[in-house]
Amino acid sequence: MTELGIALALACAATANVGMLCKHRGARETPEIRFRHPLRSGVALFRSRWWAIGFAVATLAWLFHIAAMALAPLSTVQAVVAAGIVLLAYPAQRWFGHRLGRREWAGLGLAAVGLGFLAVTLPAADSDAGYSVTGLVAFEFAAIGAGVALLVSGSVRQTGPGHALALGTASGLLIGVSNVAIKALTEIVPSDALALLGPWTLVAALAGAGAFFALARGMQLGEAIPVIATASVGANCSAILGGVIVFGDPIGSDVIEGIARGLAFIAVIAAAALMPTPHRTARAT
Repeated sequence: MTELGIALALACAATANVGMLCKHRGARETPEIRFRHPLRSGVALFRSRWWAIGFAVATLAWLFHIAAMALAPLSTVQAVVAAGIVLLAYPAQRWFGHRLGRREWAGLGLAAVGLGFLAVTLPAADSDAGYSVTGLVAFEFAAIGAGVALLVSGSVRQTGPGHALALGTASGLLIGVSNVAIKALTEIVPSDALALLGPWTLVAALAGAGAFFALARGMQLGEAIPVIATASVGANCSAILGGVIVFGDPIGSDVIEGIARGLAFIAVIAAAALMPTPHRTARAT
């Protein structure tokens, strides 16, 4: 089951990247996003054909992600999705006219090494492990606080690439909050369908809505590759941390395996972190 979960995570990464590129093009042709008018701003976004296409593709990626989280440890799924940022290179250059620099291409090799380590150090997932409610509450509270702080910081003066990256990171952290809440639901919903009416569904929905507007505004302010990469780093770092803290995802069965698996996680996150470079993109006409 873990192997199938990894395959679904790769499918999620590939489709999510295409969806992000479509949404970036759509956000650029949409009037300014205003957080005080979420309904009006949301309607304006969906009037853009490119944003609507990107949202549909991202929805497919989200379904792949949920299926992957139900079959594999959260930290493993997020590590694969994090490395999947390298799959952004082909569609970005081939279909959207963006150019990647040396640091981005170095990230490709680093991610490949990280995935190789990850593949040979996969632990056996304990389907009965459950999760810590206290850990879940503490983690979600801290991640939401950090995400909201970055959202406010990026929206106060809404100028320059720095604010775009702050909004991208805020979006990523809130996506991580949503992913951790959804993972908790996959643990309890099969035996208790009424859990869908509980607080974690609300947390996932509100965090997802915040991420939606933060990402859209960040894309209006910044270039595609840096904003997408910072959102990916924020989402994957927070979700991997949540997998270990909340769900007890194993780091390794012995010291050597633990070190190798730790290096795998570090490599894939570092590969994603290499993506937001100063290189600017050449837009496709």
